[in-house]
Amino acid sequence: MAQADIGVFGGSGFYSFLDDVEAVTLDTPFGAPSAPLMVGTVGDRRVAFLARHGVKHEIRPSEVPYRANAWAMRMLGVRTVLGPCAVGSLRPDLHPGDFVVLDQLVDRTRGRADTFYDQPGFVHHVSFADPYCPVVSAVASDAAGRVDAIVHPAGTIVVINGPRFSTRAESRWYRAQGWDVVGMTQYPEAYLARELGMHYASVALVTDYDTGVEDEPGIEPVTMAAVLAQMEQNVDRVRAVLFELIPALPAEPESCPCATALGKLPY
Repeated sequence: MAQADIGVFGGSGFYSFLDDVEAVTLDTPFGAPSAPLMVGTVGDRRVAFLARHGVKHEIRPSEVPYRANAWAMRMLGVRTVLGPCAVGSLRPDLHPGDFVVLDQLVDRTRGRADTFYDQPGFVHHVSFADPYCPVVSAVASDAAGRVDAIVHPAGTIVVINGPRFSTRAESRWYRAQGWDVVGMTQYPEAYLARELGMHYASVALVTDYDTGVEDEPGIEPVTMAAVLAQMEQNVDRVRAVLFELIPALPAEPESCPCATALGKLPY
């Protein structure tokens, strides 16, 4: 089986940055992952890419097989996972096209299988105070700064279930809590990586202003068309960030809590 030490979750337009690509089809105790894993190289690093929504973006955020996806990465030997994602801005100074290196999340999802410790007789509590690997995030912030982009080195994402976007009242509440961006896929993806002892970080691309910006009537609420247009416009810059980031990653990040979370798994 092909092996990799770095994994990337993202949209299907991202894996064109890989060289010598091999498709790997896996099965896991949690069923099949969203798509075959595309394993290749960036520089001298072996990278496994997985389209979290499926190759044709056919899987809704609440139905992504997050456990199968994370387990499949671990089967290939992945130790560090990058989870780039699209987000809506909750702040007037976070503009479409900006990048945010996430450092905190708030889970507002429901009904998602979010642990590997779900069997009788297996109880394991994992610290999640700092959801994102600080070592990998620091490298990601530096790498994003080397491309033609505005980068915010920290930010809190509130993760909603989807597929619907927020109401104005919900968005107003999120802003009042001091949260920065809103998205649909970071939980339980980030937490499952932590349970498997992997180092997880995310560079979020701001695609819209969620329900608009208060006191700015000319800025309209988000639409799917606007999100897709912004993604299409910025996919090359996202790839550029990954191309800068992956060769700079340490082989085994140190001085962070991620790898200490792994307990005796029931599978």
